[in-house]
Amino acid sequence: MTEQKVIKDVAIIGAGPVGLFAVFECGMLGFSAHVIDALPEIGGQCTALYPEKPIYDIPGFPSVQAEDLIHNLEQQAAPFAPEYHLAQHVQNVAREGDIWRIETSKQSALYARAIIIAAGAGAFGPNRPPLTGLEEYEEHSVFYAVRNKERFRDAHIVIGGGGDSAIDWVLSLVGIAAHITLVHRRDKFRAAPDMVAKVKALAEQGKITLATPYQLKGLEGASGKLSGVIIADLEGVQKTIAADYLLPFYGLATDLSIVSKWGVDVEHHHICVNPRNALTNIDGIYAIGDVATYEDKLKLILTGFAEAAQAAHSIYKQLKPDTPLHFEYSTTKGVP
Repeated sequence: MTEQKVIKDVAIIGAGPVGLFAVFECGMLGFSAHVIDALPEIGGQCTALYPEKPIYDIPGFPSVQAEDLIHNLEQQAAPFAPEYHLAQHVQNVAREGDIWRIETSKQSALYARAIIIAAGAGAFGPNRPPLTGLEEYEEHSVFYAVRNKERFRDAHIVIGGGGDSAIDWVLSLVGIAAHITLVHRRDKFRAAPDMVAKVKALAEQGKITLATPYQLKGLEGASGKLSGVIIADLEGVQKTIAADYLLPFYGLATDLSIVSKWGVDVEHHHICVNPRNALTNIDGIYAIGDVATYEDKLKLILTGFAEAAQAAHSIYKQLKPDTPLHFEYSTTKGVP
C-alpha cells in the first residue's frame, strides 16, 4: 500500500455542501483538512442529482441553484487549502496512537487527528428501477440527475417517482419539455404539499399527464435511444407512453455497513451523535449533516452547517485541550 504520511488535523469524509462548510469552520480554527469523497467531483447530491435545482432555504439567498451553492462553498473553503481525494471510498479507519489512519479504495492511506463524517445519505448511488435492458439506455436516454435542462427541450419525458425530486423536476422542466408524464405507484405524493398542488394544477390544465397509480414496467427503443416507456397499473394492465427520455427519481441507495464495522453506532441507516457536539460513540469521530441523527433532528442543509461549526469547536477542545479558544466572529477575525 502506497502511503504518504501527511498528517492533517481533520479528515472530512464527504464533499457535499456540509462537508465543504466543515472545511471552512475547521479552517477558521486553524485546522488543515483532508476531504474524501466517492464521487469524481465535489458537491455530493447537489452535483450528482440536481445541480440546476433551485434551493430556497439557504439564509441570505432567496434562491440559489445547487451548483452555484457548491461553487460558493468551494470558494469559501479555498483559503484553507483543503486536500481533496475524490473518486475513492473510505474502506477502513484505525487508530495509531492519537492519529487516525484512513484507508481508501485507491490503495492509499491518509492520516488525521480527527474525523468528520459528512457523507450525506452514506455511500450512495441511485435506486435503479428493475427494468430489463436498463443499462443500455443509461446516460443516453435514462438519467438519474438533470445536469443540463436544455438537453430536454422539446422532448417527451417520463418522470418516475413521488418524492421531492420527481415533483421538483416536473415543475422545473414543464416549460422546456414538449410534454411530461409523471408516473407514481400511489395517488399520494411524498413531497411538499404546495409543490404537489402545483403539479396537480398543471395536470388539470393539460400541461402534464399524471399516471397514477402506475409503475414502470419496461422500455422500448434501440441502441440506447428510447422511444417509449411501458407502465402498468395495479391490475397489471399495461400501456406504452411515447418518450425520448426517462428520469427515474427513486432516491439513493445508502450503505453505512463499512462505518458500522469501525464501531460507530448506526441506527436505521444513520449515525447516532450527541446533538451538542456531533460526536459519535467513538472519541475523535464526528458525524454531521443528513447522515447524522438525534432526537428531533431536522434534515436541512442549514442544520448541517450548524453541526459543522459544533463539530469543529469540539475538535478544537479535543486537539488543543490546554489552549483556551478566544472566540471571534468572522467579521472581526477575517479569513486568510
